[in-house]
Amino acid sequence: MNDLGVHALVWTGDWTPEGARTAAARSREAGYDLVEISLHDPGIVDVKATREVLAAHELGVVCSRGLPFDSDVSSDDPATAARGEALLRQALRLTHDLGGHYFGGVLYGALGKYGHPPTAKGREHAVRALRRLAAEAEGLGVTLGLEVVNRYESNLVNTARQGLELIDEIGAANVLVHLDTYHMNIEEQDFSRPVRACGDRLGYVHIGESHRGYLGSGTVDFPAFFHALADIGYQGPITFESFSSAVIAPGLSHDLAVWRDLWSDGADLAAHARSYIAGQLKAAHARAAVV
Repeated sequence: MNDLGVHALVWTGDWTPEGARTAAARSREAGYDLVEISLHDPGIVDVKATREVLAAHELGVVCSRGLPFDSDVSSDDPATAARGEALLRQALRLTHDLGGHYFGGVLYGALGKYGHPPTAKGREHAVRALRRLAAEAEGLGVTLGLEVVNRYESNLVNTARQGLELIDEIGAANVLVHLDTYHMNIEEQDFSRPVRACGDRLGYVHIGESHRGYLGSGTVDFPAFFHALADIGYQGPITFESFSSAVIAPGLSHDLAVWRDLWSDGADLAAHARSYIAGQLKAAHARAAVV
């Protein structure tokens, strides 16, 4: 029912043609259906080469990115917010050119720790920018996903409820919630209620352990999360996301505070994750069928 994906940072720190070939080949070898590309450095992405390598390995693609503070779409400063909107529009068009139909991440602000709460003016800038972005995305056949992240990576959306409220303000049917179990483990009360609150407005899922290492070796309650997915009939992508200083992406790894070697063998990590996710899905759907 669900396409299973893997974040490219499991394999490579950049998306040069060589990095694309490596990530695509290894993602397919591990049994994944799609690969997620971070567009934090869009200038190095070769669209033609990427489309060719994805087609060769029969892989789908989704794209994501966050914004730097000097291009924060939720800034009080109109010029700063405008720079952020321009980066989002560039990434949206690149997603479409790569053949993707989903563009997500922290699209509503900078990716990093703020020293202050959000402001009404900044929120208004973000809402207006995302409303315009959603209209452009609709014309391209792209869905936007607002990733719910922890308090150290955003001051605007830290819970599923806050994500839904922001989407209500934007008022576009092609803007959905993106949940990530790593962030939920920090901010949510449990792993079930946020999923049910999103319902059919859940558009994308990141599976990550509490320490972003091997699944099942941390504190995330995966059975509760997958059972909730089954209960709402979620049929969207489920992507494994894990970071280690064994694979470094200049800039992005620092933004995400990737300081430790949580794993060194990406192939073993990804194969384990693919099997783990499939097992959780099977158990959750078996339980739902009985209930």
